[in-house]
Amino acid sequence: MFKVMIVEDDNKIRDIIIDNIEKWGFKPIKIDNFDNILDVFVKNDPHLVLMDVNLPSFDGFYWCNKIREVSKVPIIFISSRNSNMDIIMAMNMGGDDFIQKPFSLEVLMAKVNAMLRRTYSYTDVESDVLEYSGVVLNLKDDTIIYNEEKLELTKNEFKIIYELMKQNGSVVSREKIMRRLWEDESFVDDNTLTVNINRLRKKLSNIGLNDFILTKRGQGYIIK
Repeated sequence: MFKVMIVEDDNKIRDIIIDNIEKWGFKPIKIDNFDNILDVFVKNDPHLVLMDVNLPSFDGFYWCNKIREVSKVPIIFISSRNSNMDIIMAMNMGGDDFIQKPFSLEVLMAKVNAMLRRTYSYTDVESDVLEYSGVVLNLKDDTIIYNEEKLELTKNEFKIIYELMKQNGSVVSREKIMRRLWEDESFVDDNTLTVNINRLRKKLSNIGLNDFILTKRGQGYIIK
């Protein structure tokens, strides 16, 4: 799981960012004491830092410089200051990107995801989430998140949607899904699979995912 450290002294903004970080399946690391930011960084070893410029005691430029003494982790500055000098200072101090307040959460998370993709190979760091068309499957707690709504799945429902999302929009045969469900040695016949699929479809529709699982006659199932 990717860890994102949020260095922001406005509690309202910080909590909004944390909420979205969690919805994407990342682990947020928040700062409560702004005098020991480097200590928290070293202890938690985050994969990315979101750094405000205006902070108590020392500003974000100072802490960026201190982090750069020990790590090359990507740092995205978040600031209400938008002069060219501030942006140049952020880059010169070792920042990797700059986003101005007020910002769109969609833009912020797009930048976070893009930075993580560029910096780390998803095959090198085991991810705890699968994402497809805005649908996020959390592998740690068997839940699905879509449009900020969270849905808990049963063991079989999770196995079905996991197989479908893992194939990234390709058809998955009924036989392959049944083999996945049969791992726990509880026999699953063809009719049982149909019942599970229909129950899962109904559940997904409750969070706006209508027709997310499509039937390909004679082939199996696919997610759109």
